Amino acid sequence: MELMIEKAMMNDAVLLTKIMKAAFDQEAQKWLSNEQNTADFNIQPPGYDSLEMTEYMIQELDYYKVIYKNEIVGGIIVTISGKSYGRIDRIFIGPDFQGNGFGSAAMKLIEKHYPYVKTWELETSAKQINNHHFYEKMGYQISFETEEEYCYEKRNGAAKQDPADMQFENCAMANTEIYKVNMPESSFSNSNLSKSHFSNCNFSQSKFQNINLQRTLFADLNLSDSRYMHVTLSGVRFADTNLREGKTPISFDRCNLEGSRIKSSSLKNVEISDSNISGMKINGISVEDLFHAYEQVNNK
Repeated sequence: MELMIEKAMMNDAVLLTKIMKAAFDQEAQKWLSNEQNTADFNIQPPGYDSLEMTEYMIQELDYYKVIYKNEIVGGIIVTISGKSYGRIDRIFIGPDFQGNGFGSAAMKLIEKHYPYVKTWELETSAKQINNHHFYEKMGYQISFETEEEYCYEKRNGAAKQDPADMQFENCAMANTEIYKVNMPESSFSNSNLSKSHFSNCNFSQSKFQNINLQRTLFADLNLSDSRYMHVTLSGVRFADTNLREGKTPISFDRCNLEGSRIKSSSLKNVEISDSNISGMKINGISVEDLFHAYEQVNNK
């Protein structure tokens, strides 16, 4: 089989987005055809049809294009945590090339490319029964399952036992790797966590207080119904962000947004009240001038 993988480049983004959309739309048609208005983010992951998301993943993740006879036929995206743990975030083969063993071959090539990875993990929809058989054939075992999602892992080494109720104080733990560790109600304080990598972690109901997050990247996150209070956002940039249809709008209360810019965005049904709008412009037109003209018309 003349199949190979290569790191994706920015000039591959358009084609890879097209192939991913076709592959995942085909899966949705197969498994969601009888479920109207039902979202399944394992079948159609957030941003799967977005060029901007593809460009982000090429830049920030380990994104490989799958090539057959000099033609890009799919992609495989992985996250490597530390030196021993890997996660297959997405794998897709174009509909015209499925059924030829390209998916299994690509996964074997990834494992060969990262021989030091001891444990691989991935997730798939509970509906995609064919995926379950495929991953189990590849040596993966179910590690967690719900009515919506199946989680799989493949170990190439012995599992490590969990320490419980332990305390670490004044420890030098640089380059430590933590994987599948149960740490509810744990606390981190007065610690140096610079350049740490958190991937596929559950931080629900956690508290982050007095934290230095300068030059930190937040991307591909689900922050629904979260609260941010007493936060300094100088220089922060929000891009390719949405509320999804039917979700509760964002609220800004008592915020200083002086000099901020909103560009190429949907502001449909946005309301601004009791706010200082001096110097504010929409499409280069002064809002103060617009109000002044409006008042003149109404006062006639």
